[in-house]
Amino acid sequence: MHQAIETTTIETRGQGLYEISHAVHDFVSGAGVATGLLTVYVRHTSCSLLIQENADSDVQTDLNGFFARLVPEGMDWMVHNAEGPDDMPAHIKAALTQTSIGIPVADGAPVFGTWQGLYLFEHRRRPHRREVVLHIIGDA
Repeated sequence: MHQAIETTTIETRGQGLYEISHAVHDFVSGAGVATGLLTVYVRHTSCSLLIQENADSDVQTDLNGFFARLVPEGMDWMVHNAEGPDDMPAHIKAALTQTSIGIPVADGAPVFGTWQGLYLFEHRRRPHRREVVLHIIGDA
């Protein structure tokens, strides 16, 4: 059994989806694991991770629009607002999605579907430096 772990930093420019599939592929290919499980974990409470279609950017546009309507800014009943009007909505969006994803690894590569990509989903308006932890375990 072999393991490897790495933390990568993703620079965001504000709300939106940032594909990180390339970083995942690079990590897995250098880890020396042929068959196993990759865990991807984001170390923040106002962004999340998604596996989503990466062939048509309209999907990203629609997801951003959906979440903006589902959890809009300006809900005056929210108490937590010390970090700005987008902070509590960002926490709710992160709670509705996920901060950790398990991805199978086979033949030394993450097993994504044909049109799938892994995205960091930034829920805050201003740029952030987000840390994503990649951990793989398996057989060489």
